[in-house]
Amino acid sequence: MNRATRMLSSIRFYSTHLIRTPPPLPLPQVTHFTPFQSSSRTHQNQFFSSKPDPFMDIILSSDNWSKGLEENLNEINPKLSHENVMYVLKKLDKNPKRASSFLNWAICSKGFEPSSLIYSLMLRIYANKVTLKEFWSVIKEMKEKGCYIDEETYLTILGSFQRNNLKAEVSALKHFYGRMVKDNAMDEVAKEVVGMVNMEDWCVVVEARLRELKFEVSDNFVLRVMKEMRGKGCPLKALSFFGLVGERLGFEHNAVTYNGLLRVICQEESIGEFWDMFREMKSVGYEMDLDTYIKISRHFQKCKMLKEAVELYEHMMDGPYKPSFHECNRLLPQIAGTVSPDMDLVFRVVKKFEAAGYSLSKSIYDGIHRCLTTVGKFEEAEKVIETMKNAGFEPDNITYSQLVFGLCKSGRLEEASKVLDIMEEQECIPDLKTWTILIQGHCRAKEVDKALFLFAKMIQKNIDADGDLLDVLLNGFLSQGKVLGAYQLLIEMVTRAHIKPWQATYKNLIQKLLGERKLEESLNLLREMKKLNYPPFVEPFDEYISKFGTTEDAREFLNALSVKDYPSISAYQRIFESFFSEGRHSDAKNLLYKCPHHVRKHKAISSLFGSAEGQPFKSGLPKSKLVVEEIAT
Repeated sequence: MNRATRMLSSIRFYSTHLIRTPPPLPLPQVTHFTPFQSSSRTHQNQFFSSKPDPFMDIILSSDNWSKGLEENLNEINPKLSHENVMYVLKKLDKNPKRASSFLNWAICSKGFEPSSLIYSLMLRIYANKVTLKEFWSVIKEMKEKGCYIDEETYLTILGSFQRNNLKAEVSALKHFYGRMVKDNAMDEVAKEVVGMVNMEDWCVVVEARLRELKFEVSDNFVLRVMKEMRGKGCPLKALSFFGLVGERLGFEHNAVTYNGLLRVICQEESIGEFWDMFREMKSVGYEMDLDTYIKISRHFQKCKMLKEAVELYEHMMDGPYKPSFHECNRLLPQIAGTVSPDMDLVFRVVKKFEAAGYSLSKSIYDGIHRCLTTVGKFEEAEKVIETMKNAGFEPDNITYSQLVFGLCKSGRLEEASKVLDIMEEQECIPDLKTWTILIQGHCRAKEVDKALFLFAKMIQKNIDADGDLLDVLLNGFLSQGKVLGAYQLLIEMVTRAHIKPWQATYKNLIQKLLGERKLEESLNLLREMKKLNYPPFVEPFDEYISKFGTTEDAREFLNALSVKDYPSISAYQRIFESFFSEGRHSDAKNLLYKCPHHVRKHKAISSLFGSAEGQPFKSGLPKSKLVVEEIAT
């Protein structure tokens, strides 16, 4: 009996014994949906954008760095700025050698002075196995020039080294960063400045202190202080410091410090000040650099500040340092992923994208389509599909899955089911993801019987289920209070179809079963988790057994924790303490007598019941560990 046959056998069991078997699946017409015809048109992707300076075209269009390229650049004699250097480096971040050659040329031939923001970007570019030599060279150069590695960059690179198992580099980076923090005089002054922010007249105090120290205010020092304030959750204090050094200490802010400030004050509580400083920066002739844009845009998207993310995108697309088409591809799904996507934001992004000369890609069309189907605008979504086809892109599983999701969300379940038949007519075979979305839609609508029917239909088409789909079905059962039915389905799918459930699926079902006083079934799931090497899920058992279980239940639980060996001493200790917390001292004693000898004599256990000589607990121990003298003997 193959896997599909075993699964179908299990599904028929549930259809017969647990829920009503639905009638054959009807196939109604899909409203506002037209089967797509194949298109013979071809499409050429064209991605281009205007560059701020001609020299960038030369660099970015050249495959390799060469002497001839340097000669051409020297003839043009471009004026380098923080913004255009950052722009080129970001465009070359997948080509460390070319990025390095460009920066070396900028420094040696043009006298460009990198800031800590530039150096931090180069470190992130070099943080891989191929360019470790260059990475440590930049570290050395930064140290010589008094630049620092900020904590964010340090943690990012450290994580990269750890993921790539570069143990020597991890150790060396930790050592260097620790020494840098310890030895950096600028760091100490920066921390002292930040320590003053809660003073009533902190600006006056800081000004006096800096004049007293005769400390030179530099780009790197300003960045260091502002980043430290961001770490303390003081974006507005960072803005005040920015004004202090500019107005009272005579420091002339530049593109580096403006960009550094914007990275700090892009918080919800200081968003008004963010836009004020953004406009001020542009008014004095500076631009937001591309790396700063990406970081702030990611922050806006993470915090669901999507209106701000779109407005910033529009500003950048109107400026000289336009984001790549990947940024549009990233922003649209973020908008589409909200509960009620704002279509105005979607069309604002697309309008700027096209105005910059980009051609819409398949992913862009899918982003628009997803937003429309999510809000139930199926006629408009169909028009997008037709436009996409005319551009040379055929609908695929992603496109159809979005339509299925939207129809299910709108309660149009039969139409959603019909989409899969249309897909097959168009020779686009529904994959597991599409089936999962359809089945989940029925489960959320509490149509669990129909969901199981669709599950059986999927299996008949030789598509194997996975842990994701199993979790969807089980949640459907649980939403109708069928906890035991969910348990039986999981066991059947594991034993007959060999599906591996998620750890979270086991944990959720165990909690539901214990809520129904189904200890035996819960323990069985705990044993199944052990077979899959999942960490034991002990917390709900401790609480359940202490309130409702017997000493024999406790023993069964402890035995279930380990397949071969005895469970850990801490497991025994938790059970005893849980009994004590419920005042069940005699049950704790009875369980102790049934434990293995090494457990009864263990120091940690003895400390719960008193010494081996039968001495009672000392006063002052937690109440959960106090037992009467007779139990301690």
